[in-house]
Amino acid sequence: KLTYEKCETEYNNARGVECYERTKKRGPTGATLVHPLSTGITYSPIDKGTADHIPIVSIGYGRTDASDGRVFPWVFPLITNYWSQNTAKIKFIGMKEGGMDKLKGKKIVNIYHDSAYGKETIPVLDAQAKKYGFEVTHIPVAHPGNEQQAQWLQIRQIKPDWVILRGWGVMNPTALKAAAKVGFPRTKIVGVWWSGAEEDVIPAGDAAKGYVAAAFNVSGSNYPVIKEIEKNVYAKGKGEMEDHSRVGSIYYNRGVVFGIISTEAIRTAQEKFGKGKPMTDDKIRWGLEHLSIDDRKLKQLGATGFMQALKVSCMDHEGGGSVKFLQWDGAKWNTITDWIASDQSIVRPMIEESAAKYATEKGITPRDCSKEG
Repeated sequence: KLTYEKCETEYNNARGVECYERTKKRGPTGATLVHPLSTGITYSPIDKGTADHIPIVSIGYGRTDASDGRVFPWVFPLITNYWSQNTAKIKFIGMKEGGMDKLKGKKIVNIYHDSAYGKETIPVLDAQAKKYGFEVTHIPVAHPGNEQQAQWLQIRQIKPDWVILRGWGVMNPTALKAAAKVGFPRTKIVGVWWSGAEEDVIPAGDAAKGYVAAAFNVSGSNYPVIKEIEKNVYAKGKGEMEDHSRVGSIYYNRGVVFGIISTEAIRTAQEKFGKGKPMTDDKIRWGLEHLSIDDRKLKQLGATGFMQALKVSCMDHEGGGSVKFLQWDGAKWNTITDWIASDQSIVRPMIEESAAKYATEKGITPRDCSKEG
């Protein structure tokens, strides 16, 4: 039996912290893991979660350098962090251009939500620009993002080869419509996965056709894991979602990925500390840090192709690092690549450097992973 609480944070950091404080004493064990569902909110309770010994789980978002579990033992930016995703985007663009060497001299614009989330990939994009010889221009968009005329006029003047869209909410369809107005091809826009759901493209209408987005989960209901949910939940009149047509959508399936990872971490903890017993926060942290979902496990879960395999460790709180790319055809998302591995030769040194700086600032002594059980 799971005890859980939902919070409406309205993407507000103060509300996120209030939710954290309210939920940390819930249930017989208190909160044993928290999903902030916002990069800004994830940053806020990192110190609190560490002090309270409550795992902060940020799947596909959050503070990237928290992937170094030696410095951030209670934070888990699982599956694929933002820097890894960004290197996969540049790999994808390189593939489309005919090779990574063809990136030299290209122009790429990074149009981003002016927030901690939006700014997260600026350092890694700059590092990739230096490595591959392309020119990158970073253009911020103020929240909520429903006014972008000036930014897209600037993009028209720059005449980039590609645009990376790092948006959120209304910013995404606004960007696609603005791109259409200035004549920039949507097939040359690559979005972050928070710019790659049905809610991001349907409001843009025809302006969204051909647009590409990164993904750590796919859309569609033709997966055994989704069919089992339909059979055992919705067919029996259970569940809270009134609009069942959203089953199989990007965000719905993403929630299923969150559920798989959370329950498998609990299962891993129970296999170590006792099946059927309440799991405290330190035990769940152990379960998260020893989580292994391989291809065999994915098949058992009915999630082959639905999400990537991952293996977490003391050193590596990301555990995956791969990305698929989807393209909108005006009616649905189509998967256009297999899993593309991130470039850890760029990402990991940056993570370790940033985490070491954080450790120095906070007076943290990094764990010795060789001594962790």
